[in-house]
Amino acid sequence: MNRKTITCCVLGLLSAACAVKAQDPLPKSSTDKGAPTVVSARKFLLEAETRYFELANKAQRAQWVQENFITDDTEEIAAEASQELNSFSAEMSKKAHRFDGLKLPSELARKMLLLKLSTTFPAPADAKEQRELAQVLASLTGDYGKGKWCPDGPGGKCLDITAIERLLATSRDPEELKRAWLGWHAVGAPMRQRYARMVELGNKGSRELGFRDAGALWRSNYDMPPDQFSKEEDRLWEQLRPLYESLHAYVRGQLRKKYGAELVPAHGPIPAHLLGNLWSQEWNNVYELMDSPKPPQGYNLTRILQDRKTDARGMVRYGEGFFTSLGFSPLPKTFWERSLFTKPADRDVICHASAWDVDSKDDLRIKMCIQITEEDFRVIHHELGHNFYQRAYDTQPPLFQSSANDGFHEAVGDTIALSVTPDYLKKLGLIDAVPPASGDIDYLLQQALEKVAFLPFGLLVDKWRWDVFDGEVKPENYNKAWWELRKKYQGIAPPVERTEGDFDPGAKYHVPGNVPYARYFLARILQFQFHRALCREAGYSGPLHRCSVYGNKTAGEKLNTMLAMGQSKPWPEALETLTGEKQMDATALADYFAPLKAWLDGQNAEKHYPVGW
Repeated sequence: MNRKTITCCVLGLLSAACAVKAQDPLPKSSTDKGAPTVVSARKFLLEAETRYFELANKAQRAQWVQENFITDDTEEIAAEASQELNSFSAEMSKKAHRFDGLKLPSELARKMLLLKLSTTFPAPADAKEQRELAQVLASLTGDYGKGKWCPDGPGGKCLDITAIERLLATSRDPEELKRAWLGWHAVGAPMRQRYARMVELGNKGSRELGFRDAGALWRSNYDMPPDQFSKEEDRLWEQLRPLYESLHAYVRGQLRKKYGAELVPAHGPIPAHLLGNLWSQEWNNVYELMDSPKPPQGYNLTRILQDRKTDARGMVRYGEGFFTSLGFSPLPKTFWERSLFTKPADRDVICHASAWDVDSKDDLRIKMCIQITEEDFRVIHHELGHNFYQRAYDTQPPLFQSSANDGFHEAVGDTIALSVTPDYLKKLGLIDAVPPASGDIDYLLQQALEKVAFLPFGLLVDKWRWDVFDGEVKPENYNKAWWELRKKYQGIAPPVERTEGDFDPGAKYHVPGNVPYARYFLARILQFQFHRALCREAGYSGPLHRCSVYGNKTAGEKLNTMLAMGQSKPWPEALETLTGEKQMDATALADYFAPLKAWLDGQNAEKHYPVGW
């Protein structure tokens, strides 16, 4: 699945893409007078939360309009709302330090901590620089949203990102794929100078809050020291690297068989344009080129949905039905009235799928240019996971209205998508029979081309940004460092030589959109841990990859208990509530794919596919 999920500032108060005009601070009587006390801390937090709640909702509405009607005016409106929120949160973060050293009740202490971390890309105190940062951020996302590739030149027909993604997914002409890849990646080059300035401003704002740089601030959001979080990611990656390397070797060998030795090396990295995805982050679109054993009762869900004349709204109804089967209430009427399900014909919109809670109460929405495909069928289940999570914690105080950590938000939707099994599809009446166990390797390969292939990309995006933020990577080496990491972790290389005249990170929305990416790597780990726990709760004891908790209200109740906690407790406590475990554990993912790992190793040995690059 092409992970289009962008949660941006729509997922709550600790969002990464929010950037926002100085607002009157809290009344001085409640923040500045006298020695700090528990009473004054409680009053400070109440006033801060109330104002933060108002500004966050205002910024979300402005961003919704900007992403759905991309114009200079809407960019300006979104920038102003973003600047207002960011400036306020930065101010409150500074004021919260007044209460350092004061022993507070646990709930107040956690709120104070979260308030200090409440802006993931803080603007500097200088009003002019606040304004500049907000404008830069809005212009970068606007550039991305308006990006197109015109194969025949400016006067010819142009393709937006949806059309380019479709071409990458379906074409098997290497020259056409290369042209499309280059065409889209050109969107990044004009961003480079503004991106470098954004880094300068964000780092300055972070230092004013007491952080070494913006990357250190980002890594502080995981209930552990920043350096420890980096080590935790590395620990999880090392658990899974052998599985990825086995998959990489097999896929490279299969692509070499398709495209020849001139294009695909036997031992080196895979050319990025041949993997069916603009960013080579998921490889499921080249599944048809793999020679895995196909089950006799195989099915093509995309064709089934299209043959049934399923429309975009019908696709979303399937996703809603999964959650109601677990005991969750249906989505509100306004969801169906206010969401964007298809790309408008008359304007540019940012098509990356995203889930929104616009008023932090019940104004839930998704924004997605839905295509009638198996990929989007799964993406919809994922996006609705965000919405049902948002609603589950909407009774929490504003500072607790977010996921336990940002990886949890992504993992919940993906956990539900893991239950989109053949058994689930049969219960929906979409297929007549569940393929036999003899087809499990093929099913697991399809899953691995999405889930396992993504792991190193999910890791490296923020590794690149952390190096950029701390100054290890200078603007003159942005692209060089980007491709070094992609080769090191993914074993991927660009189709042609790239230079510093290019800015290929800008061709991935999360970079110009300034959305932290570690959440997606963590989500890949956590979703299997969640899935294993829910299947256990449902009384399932078979192979993990065959489990679907569809219709099991016991599992649904267990899930809702964790969701309703929001960010009120450190994430290990939320994890324990669902799984009984306090540490992120990649063994669930490894167990899920264990039969495939054994098969891949056998195939690589039999076909003499070397492992590594």
